[in-house]
Amino acid sequence: MNTEDPLLIAWENTLARANERPAIVATTGQVLQTFGQIESRARELERLGETNAVGSVIAIQIGNHQDWPALLIACLRRGLVVLPLEQLMSEQQRDVALNVCDASLLVTCRDGKLEIAQVKAAAGKARLDSSTLLKLTSGTTAAPRIIRFRSDQLLADCNQICQTMGISDSDLNFGVIPISHSYGFSNLLTPLVARAVPMVLSNDPTPRAVLADLARTNATVLPATPFFYQSFCEIGDAPALPKLRLCISAGAPLSITVAKNFRGKFQLPIHSFYGASECGGICYDRDGTNEIEGFVGAPMENVDIEMLDPAIDSSQVRIRSAAVGDGYFPDPDSDKLGEGIFVPDDLLARAGAGFKIVGRTSDLINVAGKKVNPAEIEAYLRHCRGVREAVVFGLNSVRRNEEVAACVVGEENLRESELLESARRTLSPWQVPKRIFIVDTIPANERGKISRRELAKRFAK
Repeated sequence: MNTEDPLLIAWENTLARANERPAIVATTGQVLQTFGQIESRARELERLGETNAVGSVIAIQIGNHQDWPALLIACLRRGLVVLPLEQLMSEQQRDVALNVCDASLLVTCRDGKLEIAQVKAAAGKARLDSSTLLKLTSGTTAAPRIIRFRSDQLLADCNQICQTMGISDSDLNFGVIPISHSYGFSNLLTPLVARAVPMVLSNDPTPRAVLADLARTNATVLPATPFFYQSFCEIGDAPALPKLRLCISAGAPLSITVAKNFRGKFQLPIHSFYGASECGGICYDRDGTNEIEGFVGAPMENVDIEMLDPAIDSSQVRIRSAAVGDGYFPDPDSDKLGEGIFVPDDLLARAGAGFKIVGRTSDLINVAGKKVNPAEIEAYLRHCRGVREAVVFGLNSVRRNEEVAACVVGEENLRESELLESARRTLSPWQVPKRIFIVDTIPANERGKISRRELAKRFAK
């Protein structure tokens, strides 16, 4: 049994000072688990690893379930590697992830109860003995890309977030963002385990319900996405939120208009938070004045940002931090990630005392914080009956930052409605195109090349 893990040591310190305090609260205000009860549940769940070798991968697909902290602690003790999976991802995509990661166990949830299934006997192809967590993200190919993390890196990210944002064990986090997502894992789960920050667990993401639950539970910290803040501004009879003191926005750019409307309505600033799955938090707008479009603030505590080309106005940057992951799996990319360094695809420019995001070098589509790889959707569309060619790109969206769209060339009787219906049955909800434009040929630019960016301009509403 693992006893030297940094997250486990932090958990023992949490138990020593907060054993009987509420740890997980329902949106009704009911205490679901104290920290001591999480420990008891973790001891029950340790049997998960009895027949699996150290370094085996356990995939967890349970949504925002109250057993997340206990499952993480149990896996840490057994030396199992955790692979969080989005609850709404398709079965086909889940199977691909399980295979790529050589997962041995899959934990799901039915009617509130955990179901644990043996996926297969581990083939041993994954050399993950030193890893604690695998984050699933989109890469530059159609295959999923996995990032390897150790506990000390996860703990570093947690500490940088709490110290930079001023989050402490006297706060109450409101958990509506998915714990399986990097943002939720770092802002909700690890602060609970390592720093005794309790959280409300929400499974109703409708904006009106979130507002009502915030008011009912007296939560003090809200990590959310711009979609929620915009929706809050549009609700006419919104309740007062006297206990809410810190509003964090990440996952997609926050517009100045939304930030100013929210401040006018709720008398609270929104603090933009910029991070990446590969390295956790990067920048944070400590003041929340929201005066510069795309502004994400200054570097987080203990995070160093270096412009790769300081001679020009905007550039890619090099991130150095103790929270940077070990690398990609199964195909490493040492030029981009590793040895405490990460180079994002985003283009940043200096602005005031911090940075603003002005673009990106990659083609990934940002749908409300979820990164969609166009190659995955193109591969799917090309296998649809009647489709000969497909190119996928992002269209600007007021609510979701971007929407997936596609141009396809196909047979004469090809119909957009049929393609969309098929996509809804196969793809994850955020991957389903909003529009599919059926064309005779894919438009090319004056150089004869097909540009996703130029297609987005051409087909913009």
